[in-house]
Amino acid sequence: MAEQKTDNKALEQAIEAFRADKEKDSYVKVMELLEKSIVLVPAIPPKDIDPALMEQLKAGKPVQFPKDTKIVPCLLRKETGEQALPIFTSPEQIPEDKRSPMVMAMPFMGVVSMAAANQDKVEEVVVNPFTGMMVLNKSVLEIAEKRRKAAGQIKTVQLTQEQFRDLAHNRVSLFLLPKFLFEQKEAGLKRLQQEEGTFLLQLYDEVYPKGKKSGCRAEDFSLMTLNLSDTIQLTRLDLPDETNKKGLCYRVYAVFKRDTEEVLYYTLENTKDGNMIARVTQDGKHEVVEPAPDNGAEIEAILNLVEPS
Repeated sequence: MAEQKTDNKALEQAIEAFRADKEKDSYVKVMELLEKSIVLVPAIPPKDIDPALMEQLKAGKPVQFPKDTKIVPCLLRKETGEQALPIFTSPEQIPEDKRSPMVMAMPFMGVVSMAAANQDKVEEVVVNPFTGMMVLNKSVLEIAEKRRKAAGQIKTVQLTQEQFRDLAHNRVSLFLLPKFLFEQKEAGLKRLQQEEGTFLLQLYDEVYPKGKKSGCRAEDFSLMTLNLSDTIQLTRLDLPDETNKKGLCYRVYAVFKRDTEEVLYYTLENTKDGNMIARVTQDGKHEVVEPAPDNGAEIEAILNLVEPS
């Protein structure tokens, strides 16, 4: 499954959006974020707990219990008599007078598993019941449980060093770099132009596990910036020679339009259909545009896309 998040600000914003306008798409967005999240679950401390551990719990410090310790979550009883399992997206969502002696941080999919194992006791899961409440009923939990089991059946694929290197090249050129430039605009382009390969290696470090390096050198990247007019600046970035093979982006054209302070991001990619011009949009979408011309005609082709005649 995807890496799980402990920062749930995006999730809280998605819940607010759903509560304001209960559209299907906004509900789907909440569930997508929930599946990747770590949530807080109030619980009843184990019997005969060591007083020192109890003090750590009260102080909000993480505690390591013995493996055979049984943790019982706190349940909320509704007016109908049914019980709900409360979860919280952050400590701020738990009012001071509603705090239990113990709160567990656990993956949301662990909560789904817990609810599935106690269907006779838990009718629903309630997110942030005391602030911006959102209810996940049994049918929603059943779908989430199916997704959890399906994800558990996915086999881990071991990538070779070369495959991971290719993945890293595309991760930087098709996601991390455009994301940075769209966010930072002219300031981001200036940093890229000034630091060149040194800056790009920092993006590669974000992809590789801690302690591992890409093997690229700063001088493996080639940068050229042209002021084509009073309003249009074009920066061409050539990636290392090893990227010129099927499935990889080997060149980037980042365009800055001074009059609108807009960044446009185009890529040259070696695809099964030959070399193609593609673009990455502000919202992260990637789309192939047209066949790439010879190297000498690339800039003209990019300009025609920037300012169609």
